[in-house]
This record gives sequence, C-alpha cells and structure tokens, in this order.
Amino acid sequence: MSGLVDGRIVIVTGAGRGIGREHALAFAAEGAKVVVNDLGAGADGKDTGEHPAEQVVAEIKAAGGDAVVNGDDVASWEGAQNLIKTAIDTFGGLDVLVNNAGFLRDRMLVSMGEDEWDAVTRVHLKGHFAPLHHAAAYWRAESKAGRTRQARIINTTSGAGLQGSVGQGNYAAAKAGIAEMTIQAAAEMGGYGITANAIAPAARTRMTVGAGGAMAEAMAAPEGGFDVMDPANISPMVVWLGSTESGDVTGRVFEVEGGSVTVAEGWRHGPAWDKGARIDPKELGPVVKDLLGKAETPTPVYGAR
Repeated sequence: MSGLVDGRIVIVTGAGRGIGREHALAFAAEGAKVVVNDLGAGADGKDTGEHPAEQVVAEIKAAGGDAVVNGDDVASWEGAQNLIKTAIDTFGGLDVLVNNAGFLRDRMLVSMGEDEWDAVTRVHLKGHFAPLHHAAAYWRAESKAGRTRQARIINTTSGAGLQGSVGQGNYAAAKAGIAEMTIQAAAEMGGYGITANAIAPAARTRMTVGAGGAMAEAMAAPEGGFDVMDPANISPMVVWLGSTESGDVTGRVFEVEGGSVTVAEGWRHGPAWDKGARIDPKELGPVVKDLLGKAETPTPVYGAR
C-alpha cells in the first residue's frame, strides 16, 4: 500500500525528540525521505552532548525507511543554507520543510534579561525564517527552470503565540511572529507552487513537562485510554499538510491537540467608527467604549488571573 507522501523529500527541524521526532517518524511511515535535523540541545537550548537525531534516523531505517542526520544550527544563515543543501545533495531535491526547532527560557518580562530574549527569539523566529528563506529560494529557482514542485512549508507556532502566556513573553512574541510570517509567506510564494501553513500544537514535551505546576499535571500521561497529550497525535495533521492533497490550503494556522483540529482565526477588522474628519482626543472615550462593547471578548492569556 502506498503512503500519503511516497517519495516526497522532507526536512524536519528539531526532530531528535518530542513532537519533531514524531513528525519525522510519521513522514517516514507514509513513504517520505526525511532529513532529521537536531542539535541535541536541552529544553533551554544548552548543549547536552547527546545525538538524538542519529537515534531517530536509525529507527526510520530499521523500519525500512530512508533518512539522514543533519546537525546544523537552523538559526544560523549558513547552517540553514546547508540544511537545505543536505536534502538536495542526499535525496535530489526538497518538497516539504517542517520548522519545529525551539526551546524555552521562561521569565516575566520585568525580570527577563536581554540574553534570554535574544536566545529564544533567535531560535524560534530566525530559526524559522532562515530555513524558509533558503528553501523558498531553491523552489523559486526550480519554478523558473520549469520544474515547479508541490512545495510545502509547515511552521510551528503555539497557543502562547496566538493568545499569549504569562511568564513566556519572549516565546509568545516569537511564536506570534511565526504565525504572521506564515501568512506573509503564503501571500508571497504561491506563484512558485509553495504553500505555507502553521500548526499550534498542544502535547506533552520536555518543555511542557518542565514547566511544572498545573501545566505539567495537565500534560501527564493517563494510566489508560486515549493519551490526549501524546506528541504523536500532532503529526497526522503535519503529514497531511506536507502531502500533495493539501495544495489548496495555504496561509492558515491550525490548533492541534489529541484528536482535534481547530482553524485559528486571527486578527481581522472588527467594529469601526468614522467621524469623517480629524478626531479630537477628548471625544474618544465614549467612542472606544462603544466599539469595545460591540467587539468580541479576547481569548484570555494563558496563566492570567
């Protein structure tokens, strides 16, 4: 029986553990050739000296699949370029880029240091943009040469990026940027055969379990029945988005948890008022109150009281 992504060439970043690992395994199980990218870093981004990507590749090959390890830093311009080159040199091209790599350095904004802000926004936001840029440049060149591929970009945002999360301002801001960058990419790259979508996954990973408190308790594996927080639950949606079947879906963000998929509806124009002339600031009080009374109530920030 043929798989949903037979013969497609896929890159998954941050694929040594957690959700990324499950993506790599799921793509391989459906017939894809996979570049398994991972630095072996801990949940805080620090070097652990481990090589989990090699274990994932070995598991894929043991099951009869095809995969290769890549250890480049996705937030490095040269590293991201080499990541794309790895897929092309090893498998002869690239069809799907899954941007998943990231880590946390949680702290309230008033206590957050510059290094904590820079490190998290670098790996998440730049670590999505740099591979996206180099992959899109390759696909554009292919399209101009008359070899348009059914290319897919699948980015990873989060509920924190869509609604905010107390104590995670750096992560939330980066993930919000990823959601918007996805919409931007879809608008700019469609002419080259490229679609761009994002997922906001909810699953048990090193980052969520390490958060402690109520979040860690909610993420705990059940003793029996369906494990809603199993990270493998996220991958079916990602594999489908990476398939040729998803060609008419682009510029969308999907929240994925357990067995559910939700289409996120982001910023859009709401209630409005137009004076038809320059506004006096003193008259805005009742205007704003009236507009807010007509507007939808925002989804609460995670962790807000």
